[in-house]
Amino acid sequence: MSEINKHTKYPSVMEKSSSKYFQQWRLIKDSIARYGVVAGGMGVIVAVVMIFFYLLYVVFPLFLPANAEPVSVYNVPEQALGKTLLLEMEEQNEVGARFTDSGQVVFFEATTGKTILSKSVAIPEGARVVSFSQGSPINEGAVIYGLSDGRAVIVKHQYKVTYPDNVRLITPSLEYPLGEQALVLDDSGAPVELIAAQVGDDVTTIVAKTASKILLTSFEKEQSLFAEESSLKRTDAALNLPVEGVADMLVDKEGRNLYIVSGSGRLAFYDISDKSAPALKQAQNVVEAGQKITSVSFLNGDLSLMIGDSSGLVSQWTMVRDSLNRPALQKIRAFKVSDKAIIAIKGEQRRKGFLTVDAAGNIGIYHSTSEKKLIEEHVDDSLVSVALVPRANGLLMQSGDGKMHFWRVANEHPEVSFKSLWQSVWYESYPKPDYIWQSSASNNDFEPKYSLVPLVFGTLKAAFYAMLVAMPLALMGAIYTAYFMAPTMRQYVKPTIEIMGALPTVILGFLAGLWLAPFMEEHLAGLFAFLLIVPIAVMLFAYCWQFLPKAMLEKVPEGCDAALLIPVIILGGWFAFSVSVPLEAWMFHGTLRDWFKSELGIGYDQRNALVVGVAMGFAVIPTIFSIAEDAIFSVPKHLTVGSLALGATPWQTMSKIVLLTASPGIFSAVMIGFGRAVGETMIVLMATGNTPVMDLSLFQGMRTLAANIAVEMPESEVDSTHYRVLFLAALVLFAFTFVFNTLAEVIRQRLREKYSSL
Repeated sequence: MSEINKHTKYPSVMEKSSSKYFQQWRLIKDSIARYGVVAGGMGVIVAVVMIFFYLLYVVFPLFLPANAEPVSVYNVPEQALGKTLLLEMEEQNEVGARFTDSGQVVFFEATTGKTILSKSVAIPEGARVVSFSQGSPINEGAVIYGLSDGRAVIVKHQYKVTYPDNVRLITPSLEYPLGEQALVLDDSGAPVELIAAQVGDDVTTIVAKTASKILLTSFEKEQSLFAEESSLKRTDAALNLPVEGVADMLVDKEGRNLYIVSGSGRLAFYDISDKSAPALKQAQNVVEAGQKITSVSFLNGDLSLMIGDSSGLVSQWTMVRDSLNRPALQKIRAFKVSDKAIIAIKGEQRRKGFLTVDAAGNIGIYHSTSEKKLIEEHVDDSLVSVALVPRANGLLMQSGDGKMHFWRVANEHPEVSFKSLWQSVWYESYPKPDYIWQSSASNNDFEPKYSLVPLVFGTLKAAFYAMLVAMPLALMGAIYTAYFMAPTMRQYVKPTIEIMGALPTVILGFLAGLWLAPFMEEHLAGLFAFLLIVPIAVMLFAYCWQFLPKAMLEKVPEGCDAALLIPVIILGGWFAFSVSVPLEAWMFHGTLRDWFKSELGIGYDQRNALVVGVAMGFAVIPTIFSIAEDAIFSVPKHLTVGSLALGATPWQTMSKIVLLTASPGIFSAVMIGFGRAVGETMIVLMATGNTPVMDLSLFQGMRTLAANIAVEMPESEVDSTHYRVLFLAALVLFAFTFVFNTLAEVIRQRLREKYSSL
């Protein structure tokens, strides 16, 4: 017996060695687990921080300032050939062109001034150049000369790009779209004092002013069914317009609108769609009293006029529809450029930017939509002519001392400003300022609209309606399941709801877009009837339940009462949708959708916030339910038992003890569900219609930040403004969720501290 006790009390060396080995191995595993958890947590933090800084890295160039720097200064090429009427450059910034008042065109190297080619325009012998005008940049560099004998010549400067020996070679040339022979505009031979033209592929429109009249000439190509070559149909008309005081004339690129400017500050707008009968649409003063119009130019697209005056103010006027749906010019913004008179305005060819030159030799580059002053530089006290490169990345300027200045311009993202992103903007052709997201169109005349406000609004709207559906169902279900439901039933209900969270959101979005949206549109009245009839049916069932025999009531296990409501809800829902059609016909004399439209003015879009609320709420419910149910179920039992022992009812215990103790977890569940709703992509992508409108209506769609990124990122050009603004939207979404989650954690900790003493 003593031997047994001896061996029991004092373990053997082998047992000691084995115990020590397992203890060491346990410590090693504990260390591995501890460092693994720390490494995983730090990895998550590092990943989040790297995502943030990558988004910031892509977005940062949007807010870099533009700059311009001189590259070279040289003597004006072939200065003996006459005074400069126009400077131009091709888009590669390699070849410049100088049009002179003697009818010569000098092509030269932009950086050195070395002459490449000098050509004479086909001006008839004995005629002089009296007036000169440049057509719209989209018309491949067309210019027109008005001559002293009532004739005109139209010429285009073009550039052919070849690659001999893999080296780019740009060869300039002149082309005559209407032939080299001068066009007779005035049979009397009166000098053409002012001239404007637009040269298109099918129609060419010329407006010429002489001392006594304004002439309109149109050339339209006609293709015969049997002839191989097209012919030109000419139309001439003398416009019954006043000629006194006319300082400038402009024709838009379509040849439909004529603008006549007087030096006193009056602008007249004529509709010349019918070439034989122009109609005056509007005439008004566009500068303040005492000021004069000193420069006028179209903005890209010819939808807006930029008007500079003698006070240094540049105003933008665009065509909008008035209250009677008539086109009218409206001033939408103004830029205080200088204290000196504006002597030249040049519009960019591919964006809504423009260049200004004042009488003191200062240049400025602005963007109309963002209302930003991008560049302001002093070049020379007497600038003669300025050219802005088609890509807006270069400047060519001639100063009064016979020097040519070539500058490089870095101005990649002028469309972005705080105002264009977050404030209402008055866009071209819009009747008032608005928040618009429209990032692309089919032509270069388009004005990009990058307002993030409709996307943020759509994100919050979708999340609000989703939470409106998900929160009551998830939280009430979690309370009942965790506190009142029988354990045998809970072990089936909780896993079933959690499995719902594993459903792919693309499947939910697919069902919402293809089945739920048409179903709701057809049974809209049934949906509202469901919200009324099912609660009434449940209350009636509960009222009748208390009158059943006691023996029958005792057969239902405690905590399994909810199972009895399943057939009640199913029958109530079936009845609600069954009576919806006759109910609509009886109460609304048609459909509920038509009644909303006719009586309340509320339109119904098939893919709307109601569909998103139901579908996305279905996706969010498992997240909120699972976390909230765990928080409620984890409340210490001694708190509930003690409360019941003191005489509190189960409902009093639930409301006064359990919910307060579990409130940090419940709040976390709600905030995590809200974050899930804010970041949801596929459901809103398929079920909202993706229309970036700001409408609180339950029956209108929206576009969210996440869905917008998913839709437009594949079609955006890398490193373009559109591309970087999409990353900015992602950064806003990231910051939004980060701030809300941080606030949620702070509030959760406060709640935990407050109720930890319970």
